[in-house]
Amino acid sequence: MVASLGVSSAEASAQGERLVLAGRVQASQVREVQVREWRDPGNLTELRKEAERSAKELEEATKALEKRRTTIAASERELKGKLTSLQELERRLAVMRQPVSQMAELLYVQPLNGGGVLPFLAGGADERTLRALSDANQMVATRQQAVEQTSALYAQAEKLASEAQELRAGNLLAEAQLAAEVDTLRQRSDKIVKSLTAALVKLGIKIDKVGRAALGCDPLRAATAGEYPNGLIPKGMLCPLQQKGFSLRADATIAFVSLNEAYRQRFGRQMCVTDAYRSLAEQQAVYYRRPGFAAVPGRSNHGLGLAVDLCGGVERSGSVEFVWMEKNSKKFGWFHPSWAYSSPFEPWHWEYDPKLGSLLD
Repeated sequence: MVASLGVSSAEASAQGERLVLAGRVQASQVREVQVREWRDPGNLTELRKEAERSAKELEEATKALEKRRTTIAASERELKGKLTSLQELERRLAVMRQPVSQMAELLYVQPLNGGGVLPFLAGGADERTLRALSDANQMVATRQQAVEQTSALYAQAEKLASEAQELRAGNLLAEAQLAAEVDTLRQRSDKIVKSLTAALVKLGIKIDKVGRAALGCDPLRAATAGEYPNGLIPKGMLCPLQQKGFSLRADATIAFVSLNEAYRQRFGRQMCVTDAYRSLAEQQAVYYRRPGFAAVPGRSNHGLGLAVDLCGGVERSGSVEFVWMEKNSKKFGWFHPSWAYSSPFEPWHWEYDPKLGSLLD
């Protein structure tokens, strides 16, 4: 009868066990999120890589926490649905038992003569009496079945309630562990960014006294900068270069400063920059001023904060500076795009590839 009403005890039990098992498995997965110990290497290149790793770890941990919370909500809804089904079954059984009990009580209190059961006991029962006794037997059997099913349902409800409590406790513990680890990763990331900012300042990056400009040098904000349209990245989302008046996206700036230091050690001077990030208005001005030598406004990598134009020798293909850049720039995530070798010919144009930079040892 329970199955005909929508759910069986075995089905409900299996569902509860699956939910509890899922909670245990997910709780064990929480321990896979580990926070690495970090020590300031004092090297800009390593700081950049550490910041990128930290950003990735924080992103993954945050996604794991969000996924965990979604799973908790789903399991809670599913469990609530099962408990609601059990309550509905109990209500329907109570309704079903009511007429059975009334009929059995009516049979019990009727007199044992006339139209009662006395003729049956005396051996003179007619068809009406036999039918009444048959109905009574059926009512007793139905009542007994209802009692047994109700007892089973109550036992199943108690089991599911216990499993629900265990699942919720496991969920809360797992979520708390994940939240604590995400918070630790965030604190660790903040510490790395502060060290990175301090290192950039020592190397000549100008940060205002209250630190607002430092926000643009936070590599964790690089992806956010990528959400803005080409040429419309807010100034606060950009990180200044050592070369005054120029800026790039945070990850590109940090990589460029590292490249610039390597260049300075080789040639005894900083790299010469003629252009970096270009706003949409600047792209339009360059496009009309230099037709054929600039991308269509809104399509330039300069508008993404991922490209620079260089001088000081690099702008001459085959020069010592240009050849050095070809051999060393990729170590820092920078490269000379293939189109710039011929169409149009722009030896001065170099771009930063976040994927290339993140793959370097």
